[in-house]
Amino acid sequence: MRYCSENVMDPVRYGTSLNTTKKHNLHWRDFLRHYAGPLPKSYHLWPDNPPTYKQVAKEYLKEVWQLKIKMFRAISEGLGLDPDYIERSLGVEGTQMIASNYYPACPEPNKTLGLAPHSDHGGLTILMDNGIPGLQIKRNQTWYSVPSIPGTFVVNLGDYLEILSNGKYKSIEHRGVVNTEAARISVGVGHGPAMDAIVQPASPLIKEKSESAFRPIVYKDYIKAQQTTVKRGKSALHEIMTSSDN
Repeated sequence: MRYCSENVMDPVRYGTSLNTTKKHNLHWRDFLRHYAGPLPKSYHLWPDNPPTYKQVAKEYLKEVWQLKIKMFRAISEGLGLDPDYIERSLGVEGTQMIASNYYPACPEPNKTLGLAPHSDHGGLTILMDNGIPGLQIKRNQTWYSVPSIPGTFVVNLGDYLEILSNGKYKSIEHRGVVNTEAARISVGVGHGPAMDAIVQPASPLIKEKSESAFRPIVYKDYIKAQQTTVKRGKSALHEIMTSSDN
């Protein structure tokens, strides 16, 4: 409980939705979230219980970091940009965050959600789970369940990538559902720019200012706004970032 906090910017944060005073919060979830990278700045803050956590998490996060570099290079090329464009846009080191979620079996799953509809604020999130279904994505106003396939990751595209691509890539709206039979565990690792980086469309993708679909904003300010809004879905992206010129 020493990590329990409602401050979305705390470097290590535990939270539970099963006992909360927030009227809008109907989640059925416990979570532990903390900064994962850059390692030298965050490692000493990680939980030291269980004793093996730091070492196991460190090794895993280093491998996931290398995977996201490869994916960002492919996405950069898909946008017609230099292969290293997105990686450079993240700043000197960028930001890596890990969110471990526990969704207990629920006696009345039709009355709640494991996690309400939202989009991730970073560039991409690499997700694994314990094989229990629960992730759903929204497309054309319809929710689709994402199958849990052993030996694979699910990768969610986030708001930063939609902003940087000026809307060519779309962040995915998703949610978590629960069931009566089994608990679900998921571990998502998000990757975004440095906290003080300016979030805006890539300059090679826009010829004039009027072509920009999003206004510039400091990344940490976007996170604060996106994480504290009571509205769901992609409202933060649309309301906070939409350019006043459009």
